[in-house]
Amino acid sequence: MTSPPPRILSIAGSDSGGGAGIQADIKTITMLGGFAMTAICALTAQNTLGVTAVAATTPEMVAAQIDACVSDIGVDAVKIGMLGSPQIAAVVADRLEGLGVPVVFDPVMIATSGAALADAATIAAFERLMALATLTTPNVPELAALGSDAAMAARGIAYLAKGGDADGPVVEDRLVIPGQPPRLWQAPRIATRHSHGTGCTLSSAIATELGRGASLEQAVDRARAFVRAALLAAPGLGAGHGPMGHHAVRV
Repeated sequence: MTSPPPRILSIAGSDSGGGAGIQADIKTITMLGGFAMTAICALTAQNTLGVTAVAATTPEMVAAQIDACVSDIGVDAVKIGMLGSPQIAAVVADRLEGLGVPVVFDPVMIATSGAALADAATIAAFERLMALATLTTPNVPELAALGSDAAMAARGIAYLAKGGDADGPVVEDRLVIPGQPPRLWQAPRIATRHSHGTGCTLSSAIATELGRGASLEQAVDRARAFVRAALLAAPGLGAGHGPMGHHAVRV
């Protein structure tokens, strides 16, 4: 008998263009052999050219979606993405604090297009989520907004500093786990405009691997490989920051 797939709950926003957010998470979790569930925190009207409208879900509805998944199907790991409001961030923290499963928190603040996706109050509410998360995955501007490495060290949390937004021909990702030397990954930059949803894809891939029992380092390593393969397989859709090729990656 084959073992059941890891049950992964994505708590994030919906991307109408299908490249990022909940849509990217479902594709990633599915292609990696997991079972995807969702709690949608916000609706966005967006495509490869940018975000034109955002509407947050109510905190009560987000809580109800989480409760529905946990109470029946069960959850092996959680990915948190775009939340939409500080009230939603608080209710997500309430629901997850006693769950006892790995949590990957992608502190979504700025879309690939440059659109702001979290206000100052929402960012302040991130503190509880970072404290309970197994791993927080900020990109370059998000890490700066959170106080850079010194502030992350003071929090005493594990985080993955993603280097895709930095300049240069080599991308460096840095896994920092308190009490351990940092683990570095370096790889040649994949030159493409079809990179929409890389952060969502990476965090949901890490959550899927953690849900099946991988260590943090193993999960990051496998997730990075998945992201790079999906970047190389991008179908070339849209006139702006196009989607990745999740559909073409076989693991």
